[in-house]
Formats: sequence, C-alpha cells, structure tokens
Amino acid sequence: MTYQETITYLYNSAPLFQNIGQGAYKEGLSNTHALDEHFGHPHRTFRTIHVGGTNGKGSCSHTLAAILQEAGYRVGLYTSPHLVDFKERIRVNGAPIEEQFVVDFVARHREFFEPLHPSFFELTTAMAFLYFAEQQVDVAVIEVGLGGRLDCTNIISPDLAVITNISFDHVGLLGDTLGKIASEKAGIIKPSTPVIIGEHNEETYPVFKAEAEAKQAPITFAQERPLWSDKRGATDCDIYQTLPYGELRVELRGYCQEKNVNTILYAIAALQEAGYHLGEEAVRGGFANVCRLTGLMGRWQQLHTEPRLVCDTGHNTGGFKYIVPQLLAQPCKRLRIVFGMVNDKDIRGVLRLMPEEATYYFCQASVARALDSSALQEVAREFGLQGAAYPTVQAATEAALAEADAEDFIYVGGSSFVVADLLTCWAEMKKNRE
Repeated sequence: MTYQETITYLYNSAPLFQNIGQGAYKEGLSNTHALDEHFGHPHRTFRTIHVGGTNGKGSCSHTLAAILQEAGYRVGLYTSPHLVDFKERIRVNGAPIEEQFVVDFVARHREFFEPLHPSFFELTTAMAFLYFAEQQVDVAVIEVGLGGRLDCTNIISPDLAVITNISFDHVGLLGDTLGKIASEKAGIIKPSTPVIIGEHNEETYPVFKAEAEAKQAPITFAQERPLWSDKRGATDCDIYQTLPYGELRVELRGYCQEKNVNTILYAIAALQEAGYHLGEEAVRGGFANVCRLTGLMGRWQQLHTEPRLVCDTGHNTGGFKYIVPQLLAQPCKRLRIVFGMVNDKDIRGVLRLMPEEATYYFCQASVARALDSSALQEVAREFGLQGAAYPTVQAATEAALAEADAEDFIYVGGSSFVVADLLTCWAEMKKNRE
C-alpha cells in the first residue's frame, strides 16, 4: 500500500474518534498492554513527560517540546487530533513521522493487531512509541488523548505529569461533574512522580490533592502563586514579565495562553529539579519559536490581514470563556464569526457565551460528527445569534471574506475540525483571491 492507502486503511479499519465520537472509545487498557508487549515495551527506552487536561494541553505539550529541543535534547512529541495530515500526530524534533514508517508499520504488524480490533488511537499510540524508540529520542512529550486514567498513553512512567485544567468536555465518557472529570484526569498521577496542576477550583482541588497524597506524588498548584505579573502585546508575540526570566517573548497568543505560560514555567522548574538541563536560552527560544520548532497550528493563528482573519481550535465552554472576551477586545469595524461544532459537545453552553454583536457564518466540517450547519443556525437563534448557513467551512469563510471590509475581524472556529478544514483549503482560497 501507498502512504495514502495506508492512512485510509487505518481510518476505515480502526474506530476513529474524530469521525464517530464515543463509539470509537474503548474502555480499558487490555489492547494497549497487548500492543505494548508485542512491540517490546518501546516507551521504556526513553524518558517521558505526560500532559493532560481539558484545554491547553496541546499548547503546553508543544511549548515544552520546543524548550527541550532548544536545550539540545532529541524530542518526541505525540499529540492529537491532527489538523491537516496524520503525520502531525507523531514528531521528532518537529519533523513529522516518515511516511514509509507508517506504511511499514501496518504492513508488518497487521496480522497481529487486526484480531485485537484496536481503536485508531490505541494503534497510533503504539506506532508513536515504537517510532520514538527507533528514532532514539531522549525524551518524549506525550499528550493524553481523552481523560487520563484509562487513556492508552497511561502506560508510561513519566518524569513529570502536567494537568492543565478541568472543564466540561466528553461528559458522556468522563462524568457530568467537574469532580468526576478531575478524577479521570488525575489518573495520570504516578507514584512519587511530581505533578503540576495548572488550574483548579473547589471541586477539583480535593480530587487532585487526594490522588497525589495516595500516590505520594509531590503536587504543585500553579495558580496559587503566579510566576508572571504583567503582559503586553508586540507585533509578533506577547511579552510576559516573569519572575524566573524577566521579560519573556511568547509566540502563542490568546487569553488562554496566560494560564498555559504559568503552568509551563512551573513545569520547567520541576524538570530542572528532575535533572533536565534547561538553560535560560533554551526557555526563551522555545517560548518564542514554538510553531517553527514543533509545527504547531491552530492556536489563535492569523492567516490574513485586511481583513484580519484568525482561527483557533477552542471547542468547549472552558475554551470560549477565554476566546469570547478576546474577540470582543479586537479593534475592528465589524466582527464576523465563521462557526461550526460537532454534535457531541455542549452546543448550547458554548452558544450562550458567543457575542450577539457579530455576523455569523454557520458551517459544517467534513467529519461525520459535524453538526449540520442549518441545525446549528437554528439553535444559535435561541441566543440571538444571526447569520446564514453554509455547507462547508470553505464556503462560509469565502462568504465572510467577500463581505468584509479591510477593518473587519474574522474569527474561524468552534471545533478543531473547522480549523482543520480551513487550513486544508487555505492555499486554494488564497490562490483564488489573488
């Protein structure tokens, strides 16, 4: 099989969460352990850092990987979902996994794994660990897929665990209270292994504290003592005034990154204490160049000026509590929002937060879970949100660009899959506009 044929095989033969949602989720770690045994426990050949949470774990994972790269480590990075190409999920020093490795992995091992009927994520996790071992990485930053306790990444024994925050997401699988969700996320806390909690509240604090005490794991609640005191915007970054490093240039922008920066600063200190050599230059270089170093996309990413167009992968109430104030703070003549969601999210909870004083372009991403754009439009009207419905992300974005003045601001988001569709078609759209 070719690479594209192999990817199609993986999508079709293993349940893919981004396509079918909860039906792709397989509770328990039996398949993961069987795959791990088959491949000879590859994750034991390199050090690991485990990053979980509801929002921000992708930004934190990529920034930590960038800092480690700048410090001279050979770094594996495993994240999900991908936006444009499967290869984004598995990187070594920012370079995506080699296509031939993906092809060979399936060809050589399908006779073993097909009888197991693993999920797509179980299989790709095994692929990532094997690839990192063969690439002889020094350390791998591993992002939790879903939850924590029963996530298939949870077979690792990391040097550090990071839990960014807890908000409502995947409630059908993780629980319908913040305490229940926190309990699942806290499952990545390991015996005697330091853990950083980025954000907490009165529901989640006792859960994390109890789990850490039971595991005798040193725990740090990052929000109790912020490590930065001020932030100002610059042309291509935000500049934070930090306690450990003074002025720090941070490439990733957006209100949500304020919490992430604090969490990462604490994670750096914990890694230094664990023996990692992370000098000031490495920290500065990682924060300032995370997208170039790791290939990160879709975090308040600007694609166009005049009108300014920004996309972001925020997709739940926790994310939009940060995104909406930032949208309202944008200096513009008219705010235009290209918006789509998937059908298993808290749609009304998100729409309740969205600004009425915007023109909406409701759209539908190209995944089976995408909510029909006309249905989204109808629900949005309950909250005073007005706009037309479009069958695709491209059609909605093109309409927004056609109607916008140079001084307008266009936001594209609501789902990772909306951003994925936009990034996939953006080159074509740019060419058509030239």
